[in-house]
Amino acid sequence: MLKIWGRSSSVNVQKVMWTVRELALPHTTEQVGGKFGGLDTPEYGAMNPNRKVPVIDDGGLILWESNAIVRYLAARYSEGTLWPTDVAVRAQADRWMDWTATEWQPAMGPAFLGLIRTPEDKRDHAVIEASTRKTNDLGLILENALQQKEYIIGSHLTMADIVLGCVAHRWLAMPIERPATPALNVWYRRLMMRPATQGVLTLPLS
Repeated sequence: MLKIWGRSSSVNVQKVMWTVRELALPHTTEQVGGKFGGLDTPEYGAMNPNRKVPVIDDGGLILWESNAIVRYLAARYSEGTLWPTDVAVRAQADRWMDWTATEWQPAMGPAFLGLIRTPEDKRDHAVIEASTRKTNDLGLILENALQQKEYIIGSHLTMADIVLGCVAHRWLAMPIERPATPALNVWYRRLMMRPATQGVLTLPLS
């Protein structure tokens, strides 16, 4: 049976958990990381030398890096749905997943850490403001891409929506000023109506 290591509050773990729920895969979970600890054990280091979450074990295949895990699960268990069979369509999904990992999520990190995980009297407001501006600018790129679309690639959910949606959830939940994003908001509400997001994206930010 598929086993997943990671804490529920981690955005990267949430990508994997949402995917697993969409696919209705039998699985077990072990809470590690953050307040749960467990990343410094020799056993965990043998699975992931980076000592980060998430990690999965699927029938003896040990895999880390959240986007790689999402791609693997989608390809193995949902070819033609979350994993597009058309190479050109799949390349577009890959593009948005990579954009999230290399642009949007890193830009958001300092603001998230400052506002959600740092006591107010210890916050670096200049860093938070710079991060917020960059995050908002990137959010407008996604807003533009979602014009006249139900999902990021077209008319059905793919692995790219899962990865984007988890990060968008944080952006929309953080106590910051954001530009108007009507198309993104409709897309996000559509994602949140999916049963697989319940218990994953309904947790408070922490």
